[in-house]
Amino acid sequence: MRISVSSDMDEPVARLLVEELRRRGHEVRAHGALDTGADPRWALCSEAAAREVAAGTADQAVVCCWTGTGASIAANKVPGVRAALCHDAYTADGARRWNDANVLALSLRLTTGAVLKEILDAWFAARPSEDAEDRENVAHVTRMDGRGSGDRALR
Repeated sequence: MRISVSSDMDEPVARLLVEELRRRGHEVRAHGALDTGADPRWALCSEAAAREVAAGTADQAVVCCWTGTGASIAANKVPGVRAALCHDAYTADGARRWNDANVLALSLRLTTGAVLKEILDAWFAARPSEDAEDRENVAHVTRMDGRGSGDRALR
């Protein structure tokens, strides 16, 4: 699988993330502080990783910043991206299963090496739900990508 990874800081957990994804056989494209000379600002590198998912040049992405919140917000601004901030394996499983999330957001501060591996195990083991209600919710979110801020349904 092609996975785009971004981090605004060159932290040990970010380096471990890249190593772990490669160890699992994934092709990794690094952004931000993980790519020498690239702009490390969380909004820019998270957007770059998310845009690769939206364009189909990456199958999924993992975006990281100190809390994971900014990376998640930036990634979710890209149409076609469903980013989920996950601090544990249960949340990662649910994000893939019920929300068909295609971008995983992680906190550099809270994610330990052991927790990272558990989150990745759950993320990659889960499959999107085939339940009609779950699929309709994901479809609704996808349709929201095309609506402007003036759409009353979003208020």
